[in-house]
Amino acid sequence: MKSPFIYILANKQDGALYIGVTSDLIKRIWQHRNHLVDGHSKKYNITQLVYFERHESMESAIVREKQMKKWNRQWKIDLIEESNPEWNDLWSEIV
Repeated sequence: MKSPFIYILANKQDGALYIGVTSDLIKRIWQHRNHLVDGHSKKYNITQLVYFERHESMESAIVREKQMKKWNRQWKIDLIEESNPEWNDLWSEIV
């Protein structure tokens, strides 16, 4: 899946969230799942892929990521629950 993506990870339903951007979604999520990414996601064991969206360019993905990081928590939860109401780990959908 080499293409620009933004993604949201969670450690459980309604738990801690992490928003990121990548050009290789499978590799990046694998890194998070194996605790190879230092910082917030590693500290709070945030490894479940609960949302992702593909973008045409890295520039548009970065703009979207920055927008989403400014959102209040409820808007992020609403976005996740629109497409993933059960907060399922979407890892199996991308591998």
